[in-house]
Amino acid sequence: MSNNFVVPRFVAQAVPSHTEGMRIGLLGGSFNPPHQAHRAISRFALTRLQLDRVWWLVTPGNPLKENGNLHELGERMQAARDVADDPRIEVSCLESVIRTRYTIDTINTLRRRFSGLRFVWIMGADNLAQFHRWQDWRRIAAQVPMAVIDRPPKSFRALASPAARALARYRLPEEKAALLADRPAPAWVFLTGLKLNLSSTGLRNPDGSWKGTT
Repeated sequence: MSNNFVVPRFVAQAVPSHTEGMRIGLLGGSFNPPHQAHRAISRFALTRLQLDRVWWLVTPGNPLKENGNLHELGERMQAARDVADDPRIEVSCLESVIRTRYTIDTINTLRRRFSGLRFVWIMGADNLAQFHRWQDWRRIAAQVPMAVIDRPPKSFRALASPAARALARYRLPEEKAALLADRPAPAWVFLTGLKLNLSSTGLRNPDGSWKGTT
């Protein structure tokens, strides 16, 4: 459920440091746990989209997933900082501060309060395949350019999805990816070439604990 009550100073504290005109990639997720594919996707996007920063938006909970085994937010944020290990990748708890689990609320808040920044929403191909199930997905696409990172073998399903078909005319050729942050929405690009296929699901034990941790 959307919550429009926002305390401005808390929002400012939840947003990483930045300067006017920066090109910022937004990578949302549960990060339960964070892993090297998150880092690889971010570094890939930084290069291909010519971004200045990528912000990891650690969600309080995904509306499309079962959250019973979700680790505490502070634990996930600290683990995300440890995995990121790059000054260009920063971790934010903005969605907890504005009390939402919906991307549309996050984007509305960022665009309203930080209009001098150029945002790009980053998602994996698996998320494009179900993007039509997201709350107000058409409004998301209309407000922020999007970069979809290929995750074989999910490419065909993603590009044949209802959202991909609906947004087909706004898709940029991959060779123009560096222009995406400057394009008015709707605009999106499908980026290929990254071969990592880790997932948080594969890194959790049946009881919800993270593999390799105690």
